[in-house]
Amino acid sequence: MEGVGMMRILRLGFVLLAGFALAACGADGEPIQPTASLGVGVGSSGTHVGGGVGFRRGGLGVYLGV
Repeated sequence: MEGVGMMRILRLGFVLLAGFALAACGADGEPIQPTASLGVGVGSSGTHVGGGVGFRRGGLGVYLGV
């Protein structure tokens, strides 16, 4: 049942997004600092595009990049 696995992934993504949104609005204290980056590299093997998003609050930082 492929649909069940996909629904779990979507549900997890929604829960994570809701958590980030709640933390970003400052409902539990001071707002977090969002970060984002985007990079393009050109080399002999071709072009590479990468980027990521994350947040930092105090000494804790979480970053997800591709």
